[in-house]
Amino acid sequence: MAQKDALAKIRVDQVGSLLRPQNLRDVYGRHGLGQASDDELRQAQDEAIREVIAKQEAHGLPVLTDGEFRRLNFQDSFAESVTGFLPRKQTLQFHEQRAQGGKPLTRWDPDNPSQGEPALGYWRPLVERIRLARNLPLEEFRFSQSLTSMTVKITLLSPDRLCEEFDRQNTAGVYRDVGEFLAAVIAVERQIVGELVEAGCRYIQIDAPSYTAYVDPRSLERMRARKEDPLARMARSMVADNAIIAGFPGVVFGIHLCRGNQRSMWHREGAYDAIAERLFSGLKHQRLLLEYDTERAGGFEPLRFVAKDKVAVLGLVSSKMARVETPAALQRRLDEASRHIPLDQVALSPQCGFASNILGNLLSEQDQWRKFDVIREVASKVWG
Repeated sequence: MAQKDALAKIRVDQVGSLLRPQNLRDVYGRHGLGQASDDELRQAQDEAIREVIAKQEAHGLPVLTDGEFRRLNFQDSFAESVTGFLPRKQTLQFHEQRAQGGKPLTRWDPDNPSQGEPALGYWRPLVERIRLARNLPLEEFRFSQSLTSMTVKITLLSPDRLCEEFDRQNTAGVYRDVGEFLAAVIAVERQIVGELVEAGCRYIQIDAPSYTAYVDPRSLERMRARKEDPLARMARSMVADNAIIAGFPGVVFGIHLCRGNQRSMWHREGAYDAIAERLFSGLKHQRLLLEYDTERAGGFEPLRFVAKDKVAVLGLVSSKMARVETPAALQRRLDEASRHIPLDQVALSPQCGFASNILGNLLSEQDQWRKFDVIREVASKVWG
């Protein structure tokens, strides 16, 4: 438990995805066109992961990831681990096409037919009941942990993301309703978590971008148009997220909330105020990784609802913009936050991953590492 307590108080964190090096993207591109084999892609992934683990160590990060280099999209932790969806090969070219029409630092609304596929165009219709066929996160952990003595964090997908717009999928004859589907998702995710824990993983993060839908006016409007009760749906999602992590002592669980992160575009806006009391106190995760880099996230007042046994990891550093934040600016933001939450319950991170899909955001790898260096510098001054 001492190791868990120490990990829960780490002051420098990251969300998970990192910019893919160009050579890895090139192999993904050739693989998508049938010009590179699965073995060639695996070798390129392995080499890139070796390099990025060493790079994170060199920059003094206390929590490492494999950059999600084995994924085309952050959602692959589930999509590439289960059977039951209509088969469809995901490629770099698919993501390039899907991102067309968007402009950096503007709203990218994939519910808008003029901007590509529906919100869950990434997902395929269900054709049979889902089951775990391959534990991709376990493969990621085993390889990465073999390269370092540092803590390796693994990211998984929140059930609510999987249940979004469930009724639009062709599910007749597979699951009678979203509740039955959700129960199946929980069972699979618990199996993934259980195997990770058995392999020695001690820090698991749930990526839960859907919670910001409950403060975004457009998303709320769509829910109500589908005759969904947003509060009931959020409550259902919280129960599911808590169920995934229940009964795994000695493991630190984080949950990440963001407002979209596609090619330096965003997808939602709205402050945490309307959901903070219910969400920050009701979720059982020890670390709340919260986007806080722009005014779209609102003020720090909702942090007063963070339970005393949790750490709020403030995503004050943009993963979308190349401009590197100054230590003085971050210090001022921490001072503002400290009016609403003790600094002993605070840590720092980028606001999201740097590459939620294979394309990545519009900044350089050098910018990415400079941002981590600034986070470390500020954390050292504030917490020692």
